[in-house]
Amino acid sequence: MSLGSKVVSARKSKGLTQEQLAERASVTVRTIQRIESDESIPRDYTLKAIAAALGMPLEDFISVRSCLNKVCTAYLSVQEEKPAEPTESRHFLQLLNLSAFSYLVVPFIHFLIPIFLLKKRKDKDDVLQTTGQRIIRQQIYWTVSTHFLMFLTLVYNLVQATWFDKSNLLNYLWVFAGMYILNAFIIFFTAIRIRHNSRTSYVNN
Repeated sequence: MSLGSKVVSARKSKGLTQEQLAERASVTVRTIQRIESDESIPRDYTLKAIAAALGMPLEDFISVRSCLNKVCTAYLSVQEEKPAEPTESRHFLQLLNLSAFSYLVVPFIHFLIPIFLLKKRKDKDDVLQTTGQRIIRQQIYWTVSTHFLMFLTLVYNLVQATWFDKSNLLNYLWVFAGMYILNAFIIFFTAIRIRHNSRTSYVNN
């Protein structure tokens, strides 16, 4: 049984789709597809993440990992010697995360900046891609939440002004300032997690 067949069998036995396995292992769906079809040789940390997501020992997959070309042994040796936490990737993720502070200047469209940075990056692996997308999603969620809270504030003020005491109206600036402070904390704590978390999961769900 090849490695791809082993992953397919384990995934189906757990009742998982390729998308669900990719999410659990913090890799892209395309990576799962390539591994299951034996089109690529996964790196050790990728295989470890998949094994953990399936709740199986890493050795079960290492033992059936098949070589796809004549230089497979040398390739795997190089991959195993790579550090688990490359400093360059961490620096890029920190830059991507800190670029979200652009919301102080261009709120509500600031997430376009980290999107641009991530797309411009060419040599990104699965973990970097997934973590970058999560950082961007955080900012999109913040933007949507801020708009929603401002809308709720508007509705509340209209109801108060129409049927109740106008002295209880909410100040939009307080809501706006509160969301700005919240986003600063989100970016700050994300930076800490990128600095201290393991390579396989810089930013958890």
